[in-house]
Amino acid sequence: MQEDIRKACDILKKGGIILYPTDTVWGIGCDATDEEAVKRIYELKQRDDTKSMLVLLDNPSKLQAYVKDVPDIAWDLIELADKPLTIIYDGAKNLASNLVAPDGSIGIRITAETFSMELCRQFRRPIVSTSANISGDPSPSTFSQIGQAIKDGVDYIVTYRQKEQAKSQPSSIIKLERDASIKIIRK
Repeated sequence: MQEDIRKACDILKKGGIILYPTDTVWGIGCDATDEEAVKRIYELKQRDDTKSMLVLLDNPSKLQAYVKDVPDIAWDLIELADKPLTIIYDGAKNLASNLVAPDGSIGIRITAETFSMELCRQFRRPIVSTSANISGDPSPSTFSQIGQAIKDGVDYIVTYRQKEQAKSQPSSIIKLERDASIKIIRK
């Protein structure tokens, strides 16, 4: 695992994109502060760049570096979540502009999965995480379901967890509104 993390970090630092396991489905990732790398992911996924992608962090304490004002309720939601939870926050900052939604929001998930958490920790920046599929196609729940076009389009494929056959699920997604209400996007 450490060799995969070292190689993935090297690629990310050079503006490359990776295919890696997360706390949910396999993801395509890059440095979330690098506009060119983010653009490459949109192109690879054939995804409209007005549809924002989420980022992973390894620790809730890093949220304030990327969100102007983290609502108090967010800390409780993160602590109490019993499965992966992506929270959409208003007021994104210090991220690639083409990663942020037109309304200025960004989806962030604090990962607890061993590989992605350690990758985020060692890379020391947020990492894009978007499902490893062409936009509109089903999200692959195992590595073996990832299409060849995706595999051919990344700069590095992590070997860790490739043989696992347990089907994974995408995260729940909620949006914290300015009035402190919570909007459920995906259960």
